[in-house]
Amino acid sequence: MFAVAMFAVLVTMLLLLVRALVGPSVYDRILAINIFGTKTVLFIAVLGFLSGRPEFLDIALVYALINFIGTVAVLKFMEYGDLGWESASDREGDV
Repeated sequence: MFAVAMFAVLVTMLLLLVRALVGPSVYDRILAINIFGTKTVLFIAVLGFLSGRPEFLDIALVYALINFIGTVAVLKFMEYGDLGWESASDREGDV
C-alpha cells in the first residue's frame, strides 16, 4: 500500500515539474515548486516508514520548514524587489 503511495507521489511530482517549467506566470511556477517541496516531504516520510527509520520524519520536518521560508522569501522578493535589507546607500542617508 505504501509503495503505491510512493508511486503516486512520484507521479504528482513529475506533473508538478512540468507545471513549473510550463506555467503561464511566475506565481504559478512558484506555487508548483512549493507543492513539489510538500510532496518531497511526503515522499521522505513514506520512505522513512517503509525503511523502518523514524528519523526520516525529522528530516522531512526540517525540509518542510526550509521550503516554507524559501517560498516566503521568493514571494517577498517578487513583490518588493528585495528582501527588506537596507542597502549601503540607505544607511548613508541616515547619518
